[in-house]
Amino acid sequence: MSRDLSLRPLPKENWDPMLSNIIEDMRERPLNVHALMAHNPELLKAWWSFRNYSVGGGSLGRRAGELVILRVASHLKAWYEWASHVERGLSCGLSADEIERVNTSYAQWPAGDAILLTAVDELIIDHRLSVKTLSELRCHYNNQQILDIIAIHGMYVILGCMINTWGLELDPHIERQLPTKFTRETFEETGSSS
Repeated sequence: MSRDLSLRPLPKENWDPMLSNIIEDMRERPLNVHALMAHNPELLKAWWSFRNYSVGGGSLGRRAGELVILRVASHLKAWYEWASHVERGLSCGLSADEIERVNTSYAQWPAGDAILLTAVDELIIDHRLSVKTLSELRCHYNNQQILDIIAIHGMYVILGCMINTWGLELDPHIERQLPTKFTRETFEETGSSS
């Protein structure tokens, strides 16, 4: 006996009424990942404030927050998450070259960015920051920002796991606005091997 294990984004007309503010926040066009989470209305409602805080980068600011998010997406090989944040990264000051380099090398990054990306690597691989990395982070980030690095990384690990579990498809409007140099094939070839 086979069971259907798929879970697809829930059309907004089928969302629990308690989520109407989320539909409004997204200007009547919630993303597929939100529509996936709408299968659990209490979870989506509880998660929404954390999402809004994280997407803005918290105390890190948008640029550094996007570096964290893109590096997590690279580690998790979560194309949906990566592609959804390319445009956000570009809009907050990251160059296309920098976004591509999130997947590969830290050699050309300023020290503050390089240690930020290293911190994400350690959180994904070791589930903690080493004493050395924490010490280097403190040269560039305060304690509130370091807590945000850990929290934002964790929020996007949650999303990446949901995205990868159900093979979530990229929202059509995000796919249309994605610069042509950013393809799923290139992402999968160059993504983190960690």
